[in-house]
Parts: sequence; structure tokens; C-alpha cells
Amino acid sequence: MRGGSGTGGPLEFTEKAFYLAEFRGRSLGMVATEPELLDAAGLLPVLRELEANPTPVVLVASDAGRLRALTGASPLPAGAGPLPGPVWRALQQRPRVGLRTAGGAAFSREALEVCAALRLSKVVWLRREGGLRGPDGDRLSFVHVDELRELRAAGAAGAPLDEVEALLAAGVHAVNLCSPEGLGEELFTYAGSGTLFTAERYVDVRWLGLDDLGTALSLIERGVAEGYLARRSPEELDRVLAHACGAFVEGRHLAGMAALLHHPGTAESELVSLYTLTRFLGEGIGAHLVAFAAARAQEAGRRGLFACTTRERVGAFFLRQGFREVPPERLPASKWQGYPRSRRERLRCYRLELSVAAAPPSGDRGRGGGR
Repeated sequence: MRGGSGTGGPLEFTEKAFYLAEFRGRSLGMVATEPELLDAAGLLPVLRELEANPTPVVLVASDAGRLRALTGASPLPAGAGPLPGPVWRALQQRPRVGLRTAGGAAFSREALEVCAALRLSKVVWLRREGGLRGPDGDRLSFVHVDELRELRAAGAAGAPLDEVEALLAAGVHAVNLCSPEGLGEELFTYAGSGTLFTAERYVDVRWLGLDDLGTALSLIERGVAEGYLARRSPEELDRVLAHACGAFVEGRHLAGMAALLHHPGTAESELVSLYTLTRFLGEGIGAHLVAFAAARAQEAGRRGLFACTTRERVGAFFLRQGFREVPPERLPASKWQGYPRSRRERLRCYRLELSVAAAPPSGDRGRGGGR
């Protein structure tokens, strides 16, 4: 969802609520590579939101004074014996705890050892430059461990890639690399502001459950706002949500969704409300959703799966998945009942023949579609 800032009314609330629910009750590590990054005015609003959640935070830095300003207590020395017990006891008394490490060349090593010893599930590594950028200058918003190794082999400079890989190897589930200014956006929005590193890249597609609907509605609203999805009535939205599937990265990040609607009295099914997050673009999310929907339509005895879009780029995505462009008249008449003529004239329609197995997922460059 490139360019999504996470600001603006209910979308922001939904995104933030989703991530706060994920963080609730789980300790979060925050490492500041330079003392100046622990600017209280910039970090305290985010830390207070985590406190209210509640999400315990362990701040790791070399400046005792700045740690004290953010936590309200003297920091614990990082090298003073086994850490888990003292840190846990301190977190029973206050929402965040500071750990003071050595500065200079020894900082990264000590910070890594601290986070690994505490077996934190998530670590945010703060640096001025924020997340990683690719050769084209675009931000790399999601990197799994295999890609991380490729970046290291290519000699990517300036980022703590050795430390990130070591944290993932030590059992940390996710590491976020971002700037202090982008911390709230990185933690609380789908788009993020930095780079998210994970040890897993698998994508699991399943039907959406009740607890997934808030996030799904947020994706649909975002797709409508960006012009990728058609606006629907509450009744139409209910039908979409009742037949929606989602692609989850690491089993919990909803990276994209779609809905499979069967047209009664025909052998055709329709793929609607297909929308994927740019953050997980390289994971083939759209292709996984198409493959799941095609398999379910085949199981239901359907002969064809179709989708419509006004976007040329989305149409190209469908063609890569094995669809063929067809005239609107080729689709079931029920598709056009009550459909605005002005919109129909702008649509391009695509159909996948289901008499043979659907093609396996290929690289996904589609943002959204299935209008």
C-alpha cells in the first residue's frame, strides 16, 4: 500500500487497533543505535500508546540519562549477570525498562546479546536512515531471511544486517528497522515506514473468520479510496465478507484479501474485492489468492472464474494468472443487474477456464482488482 500514511479517521483506528491487539501483553524491544535517537518528545507518544495497550517495552541504549527520562527509573546495566529475571521484575512495577549498554564499537554486540538473552519476540532497531532501500531507491518494506542473506552477500552497506540476521537466528520473530520519526507509522500501519524482517516467508490462504473482518473492511475501504475497488452498499459488503478469503504472512499478518461469489443458475464464479498490500508485494499475495479461489470454484463444480477491473495494470496481472480477456456479454447476466452503465463501459473483463487445473502462483505485481 505504497504511500499510505495511516492517517485519517477510521482507517487509522482500524489499522492501529489491529496491531495493538497483536502487541498486547507481548514485550517489545527497542534499540537506539545513537543516544540522540532517544528523543523523549518524539518517542513518548508512541510509548504511551503501548503502555495503555498494554505492551511492555525494553529500551536498549548507551545513554543512562535519556533512558531514565523515557522510563522514569535508573536503567539496568546490560552486563550485570542474568537479565530475564531482573527485567521481568522491573516490568511488573512500570511499563518500560531501560537497559544501559556500552557505547561505541561494542554497542551493537551488547544490544544483540541483550535482546537474544531476553528472547524478545519483536525488536525495533532505531537508526537515523530508517529502513533499507533497494538499488532503485525505493524502500524495501518487507524482507525475509533468505533475501536478507542476499543483501549481505551483495555488500549492502550502512545497515545492521549482521545484527538483524543474528536476532532472527536467536528466535526473535520479527525485527523492524526504522527511524524514530517513523516509529508510530512502522508499528501501527499496514504500509509502515521502515523495513520489516522476518524468519518466515510462507503465505497461508484461508477463509476469513469473524475476528478478521475489521481488518478486511479496512483493506476494502483503502482499495475504494485508491480507486482499485468499487464502492458497495452495506448489503453487498455483507455478501463479500461472507465469502472472503485472506492471505496471511506468518499466520497473522493479513497481506491481502478477495471474495469468491457464485452466480446462481450458471457455472460461473466471480473474484471480487481483490486487494493486496504493497508491503508484501514480492510474496505473490495476489497469485495465492487467485489460486485459492480457483481451487474452491473447481470444488464447487464451476467451469469458469471471472473478474472485472478498470485498471490496465490489474488486467495484466490477471492475464499472468492464466485469465483471458472476454467481452462483458460473455459473463452471466446476473453480473449486470443494477450495475451502472457508465462503470460497465469502463470495465475490462477476464475469465479463467476451470476445466483444467489453475496455474500455480507466479510473481505478483497486482495491487488490487476484482471490482
